[in-house]
Amino acid sequence: MHKMARKIYVGVIGAGDCSREAYNMACDVGYLVGQNDWILVCGGLGGVMEGAAKGCYKAGGMTAGILPGEARDSANAFIHLAIPTGLGEGRNLLVVRASDVVIAIAGGYGTLSEIGLALKIGKPLVGLKTWPGIDGIDYVETPQEAVDIAARHLSRLR
Repeated sequence: MHKMARKIYVGVIGAGDCSREAYNMACDVGYLVGQNDWILVCGGLGGVMEGAAKGCYKAGGMTAGILPGEARDSANAFIHLAIPTGLGEGRNLLVVRASDVVIAIAGGYGTLSEIGLALKIGKPLVGLKTWPGIDGIDYVETPQEAVDIAARHLSRLR
């Protein structure tokens, strides 16, 4: 049996209700994730999650949405693989666990919980206009920098 090459999973976390700036940054990050042939993992809903999925989708990449509810059709239109969990905010742990590296974009308390979980379990974490002053986050200013730093982390994991 032939073994397939291991795919890279990049989590993009951020609020379901966000500013136009955050949405556009998420689109750009997602597009770059797709261009790198990485799989984008997110919470599957609106806001930053939709922006990232939309960008990845437009780049021809694969998107996975780990949904808080029980309905697959609650996923945004750019999710290829919708995974309903019925776990509510508890699904945040699954988003982080499924990812090799996590990029946080802006965000509210749900994003903060995912940041805490990522740091607790030792996932590499890149922050783009997100919660300031948290040790363990590699803060960046642009989507390109976010993906470049994520790639550096990924090269250390291989």
